[in-house]
Amino acid sequence: MTDIQEVLKKIGPYVPADDDHLLVCRCEEVTKGEIRKAVHEGMFTIEELRRYLRCGMGLCQGQTCGKLVKGIVARELGVAPTDVTPATSRAPMRPTEMEIAGRDGGEQA
Repeated sequence: MTDIQEVLKKIGPYVPADDDHLLVCRCEEVTKGEIRKAVHEGMFTIEELRRYLRCGMGLCQGQTCGKLVKGIVARELGVAPTDVTPATSRAPMRPTEMEIAGRDGGEQA
């Protein structure tokens, strides 16, 4: 049996909770229930959840929901939040203006 199958067997099936409708990631509109269900489908890292649900991928880049998502995952897996594998941090990409030499009538190099 693989590690994922062992963990899934340990945590059991997804059982809906009364507060599953609560919005955790406001930027991408991801609910607590969607996160819990994804964990029970085999996504145990923040990176996997980001790619699958897009939580932490919005305007705040996980600054608002990051700790909440990590706590939910840890609770579902029955581990400490420090044991949950974090997502890879990347610098935000922003568009920049560029000028092409010689196109504005200026001197070419």
